[in-house]
Amino acid sequence: MRTLREVKPGQSATVVKLHGEGALRRRIMDMGITRGTSVYVRKVAPLGDPVEINVRGYELSLRKEDCAMIEVC
Repeated sequence: MRTLREVKPGQSATVVKLHGEGALRRRIMDMGITRGTSVYVRKVAPLGDPVEINVRGYELSLRKEDCAMIEVC
């Protein structure tokens, strides 16, 4: 299992599964991160938090805890 947190800047991945429950999972889905979506990691802050990604044509910044709940391939 590989998570979005492990994807390096400049690489793309496809969302396989969202872990977590309740409001947090719903918030991630509302941002457009759903199963089968292609995600491109643009850059990572110097200390690793946040991670800037492109998803569905827009830029999004996620905390590394949120990235750890997104399983990708």
